Amino acid sequence: MIVRQLPCRGFINSHLRAHLKRPQGSQDMARPSSDLAAFREIFSKAKNIAIVTGAGVSAESGVPTFRGAGGYWRKWQAQKLATPEAFSRNPSLVWEFYHYRREVMLTKNPNPAHLAIAECEERLGKQGRTVTVITQNIDELHRCAGSQNILEMHGSLFKTRCMSCGHEADNSKSPICAALEGKGAPDPDTGDAQIPVQQLPRCEHKGCHGLLRPAVVWFGETLDSDILSRAEKVLDSCDLCLVVGTSSVVYPAAMFAPQVAARGVPVAEFNMENTPATMRFQFHFHGPCGTTLPPALARHETEHT
Repeated sequence: MIVRQLPCRGFINSHLRAHLKRPQGSQDMARPSSDLAAFREIFSKAKNIAIVTGAGVSAESGVPTFRGAGGYWRKWQAQKLATPEAFSRNPSLVWEFYHYRREVMLTKNPNPAHLAIAECEERLGKQGRTVTVITQNIDELHRCAGSQNILEMHGSLFKTRCMSCGHEADNSKSPICAALEGKGAPDPDTGDAQIPVQQLPRCEHKGCHGLLRPAVVWFGETLDSDILSRAEKVLDSCDLCLVVGTSSVVYPAAMFAPQVAARGVPVAEFNMENTPATMRFQFHFHGPCGTTLPPALARHETEHT
């Protein structure tokens, strides 16, 4: 499995991008189908469905994606702040960035794509069928929508980990600490708060008081081996895979659906644009996920009530 060869989070390089784009077998592979009825027929028979989601599904809830031309917070590209090195150099700046993201997320709600996935999971679960969400998103909107079977590959904005004792905990405090109240404005002219490290979020577990960091997987860090193993099992056993709102440029998640397609399992991509992996998939549905996904996952006429 290529997942095991790429356990760290990072961007697809030119070699892997070429590998993704290169169809297996015939060089004249047909373009993916947009036939919803054909997809629905396969969907109606699927017993184990894997749904891989990325930033695009949350963008429709107004969540900043920090990708492309708009991918800046102040003067910083997000991926420059989402590293252990950045946190080591300037924990105040990185915590301002994540405080801003946490506060923004507290104002956002799941959109029709999140809700369709959650409803589908609940409905098919009553029929003895499984739906598993494998998400790159750290916003917890799938959980807010009601999804239960979720693998958060990159962690969560609303969890913290202690740098001293390693304790990980849910944390939805707003603000997460007094010193960050009113901080984190994204305007490029905003000066850095330069909060003393002693006033940044601290561990409350058994009187530790160590410095907390967001419990997210930063670029260059290794993904949680347990979550990676569980995702691998889901992908190995699924008989239908959906790729929703993901750019297919951040690995190892970018390799998930192509792996599934390589073993002959139908894969359907729902996205606003083609991705490096599009030509490997059986289906591609172009447009906002909140518009294309609900009819795809709605109750099929063959389903019993």
